[in-house]
Amino acid sequence: MSNAKYKRYLKQSIPFGIIWLVFAVVYTFLEFGILGDSEYYPSTGNLYDFKSSFIHSCIAGFLSGFIQGWIELVWLRKLFINRALWVKVVVKSIFYVSFILIVLIIFSLLANSRLLKLGLFDPLVIRSLYVFMQEFSFWSVVIYLGLISFVALLFSEIREYVGMGVLYNFLLGKYHKPKQETRIFMFLDMKASTTIAESIGHKQYFKLIKKYYADMTDAILETEGEIYQYVGDEIVVSWPERKGIQHNNCIRCFKKIKDAFEKNKQEYILEFGIAPDFKAGYHIGEVTIGEIGNIKKDIIYTGDILNTTARIQATCNTYKTKVLISEKLLLKLSKEKDFTHTKIGELELRGKKELVQLHSISF
Repeated sequence: MSNAKYKRYLKQSIPFGIIWLVFAVVYTFLEFGILGDSEYYPSTGNLYDFKSSFIHSCIAGFLSGFIQGWIELVWLRKLFINRALWVKVVVKSIFYVSFILIVLIIFSLLANSRLLKLGLFDPLVIRSLYVFMQEFSFWSVVIYLGLISFVALLFSEIREYVGMGVLYNFLLGKYHKPKQETRIFMFLDMKASTTIAESIGHKQYFKLIKKYYADMTDAILETEGEIYQYVGDEIVVSWPERKGIQHNNCIRCFKKIKDAFEKNKQEYILEFGIAPDFKAGYHIGEVTIGEIGNIKKDIIYTGDILNTTARIQATCNTYKTKVLISEKLLLKLSKEKDFTHTKIGELELRGKKELVQLHSISF
């Protein structure tokens, strides 16, 4: 597993920890509201201390959520990637409830050991746990933690369906009012897609497209790209200017996609009888971003850059090259040995006097 994947998993696991932390804080204050100045838990007779309970609950909550996120991202998501949503939710919920029981037992032992100032496996500490597990209060905690796990799991599934960046933007209301940003766009299109669809049939072609997009995912995430749209066999990836230029992320994205497809070439040939190829166009410019829709909301980009990037990508066929990039974007990238560029032509846009200077990229 690459460092980039570790960083991505770390970043995506933190929201799970935050969800659990919020619920832990709510639980602690509810508990305090019920127990007040009491020095003991009425159900078990164990010592009660608000400060200690708050600290233990917050630490346990965040760590439990973070671990759930890590398990979800590294293991369970891949295991259930082709399963129906209800299957994912049911089976994962059973798994997490079992996980919760183990975590709750461990942290109960730790808390009792600290409060009683005895060893972790002292008979009195074990007995306190046993008594606690026989009470409704224990199972009420399990139910409450199960609810947290379900909410975090639901959040994860929604985030996967609508996209991580899109979900956060909706939650924070970032684009509730239209904003202008400078962004980089890559339009990447499968070559000879119509011919491929006719030769293998539309059902097989759909499976091909599904695998085609899946194999691009890591490359896009590792270079901090955001998937804006799937349009048939074309994918539109976008970067904020700073992220796209940093480490030449936008160009590295294509290289990583290319490497991934070369690695999986035999898989495509064995399953579909053909290995797909693709072409891409790059450009940078200002777009207006905002939320639209009432019944179904979406965040869309508007601006000449989208049409221009689409034209640049379409021009790849004219110059028989895989990657075309506008000179405007090229000048902003750092010159590395990873790729070379050649000025190849100009693109004339309808209603525009200024020509777009085009360069081909080779790796």
